[in-house]
Amino acid sequence: MKVLTQIARIVVGLLFIFSGLVKANDPLGLSYKMQEFFEIWGWSGLHDYTLLSSILMNAFEIIAGFALLLGWRIRLFTWLLLLLIVFFTFLTGYTYITGKPANCGCFGDCLPITSFTSFMKDVILTVLITFLCWQQRHIKPLFGRRLNTGLMLLVTLFSFGLQWYALTYLPPVDCLPFKKGNNIPEKMQPPPGAVPDSFAIRFIYEKEGKEYEFSPAELPADLDAYTFKSRKDKLIRAGNAIPPIKGFRLSAAGDADATQEVLISSAALVLFCENFETVPFKKWSSTFGQIVNQATKKNIPVYVVTSNREAINNEFAGTTFAALPVLTADAILIHTAARTNPCLFLLESGTIVDKQGYRRLDRILKQVENMPALNTPATQDR
Repeated sequence: MKVLTQIARIVVGLLFIFSGLVKANDPLGLSYKMQEFFEIWGWSGLHDYTLLSSILMNAFEIIAGFALLLGWRIRLFTWLLLLLIVFFTFLTGYTYITGKPANCGCFGDCLPITSFTSFMKDVILTVLITFLCWQQRHIKPLFGRRLNTGLMLLVTLFSFGLQWYALTYLPPVDCLPFKKGNNIPEKMQPPPGAVPDSFAIRFIYEKEGKEYEFSPAELPADLDAYTFKSRKDKLIRAGNAIPPIKGFRLSAAGDADATQEVLISSAALVLFCENFETVPFKKWSSTFGQIVNQATKKNIPVYVVTSNREAINNEFAGTTFAALPVLTADAILIHTAARTNPCLFLLESGTIVDKQGYRRLDRILKQVENMPALNTPATQDR
């Protein structure tokens, strides 16, 4: 039993550390996934608490995993892990049975897994953690009390510090389709070799008050005796022809499509900014103003993308930014593209050359200063 206990302890500890680190790399990702669950269950009023819940949950996974490996306060953490994994098993089981949401986000965007795989993982972890609760007497501290406590303090600081960095400067490891180097138009296409969904045509007919469903090959010889009601396409095999970037549409005033205008520009700056609640405008307007000035001198177009045009226009009114074109996009698209609010993209023919949060706009400023001027004014590029 002692050997099995040690093996289970190491496996569970490493899995929770890995899971926590992957999600702590992008705490907003788990926050948005929680919002999906709440919307499905009709609990949209809890959206304001999802980010805090995400941060605490990610930190706990990392801390609890290290506690298992170090043998620190085992009784407390084995029972807490059991409660947590039972909750996770419920969520992944719900996702597997209902298909909503499509992905539980258990390993974040860096390692998407199927709902069935996620559910089975949690079932196995439930068994292993239950075993550890039963055999916790065999788990001894790896080091002395003071060293173990000191190491746990460092782990705790790291688990929260990593998430602070991700929320302030963007995730250290970008696993999203909008990462640097990706070409947006290419990512809007299905991946090479992708298989589309396969459908079967079904016809609905009525005869003597009863409805019948036929495939084209099953149509009866006395079809004239039936009354046609409807046709439906029945999914018989789900494909994988889903583009990494979906629903990328930028709309100008009057709902005019401005997507290609932005993506075909040989150079363009795109500021994703939903509102000014997260970071006050004055904290980044100075550097952004310098970027706009440099871009204007070099005929590089600058766009602002938001899901709330009114808020942007009100904030920019009476400033030098009032003339910037404000485009609208779906809020989910903005959440996926920009993990900080605001977030500035530098594009070249649709390729993401760089993207930075408001604290590092100076990095893009230096790049714009070193860029050659475009041959034609930005207004002509449109």
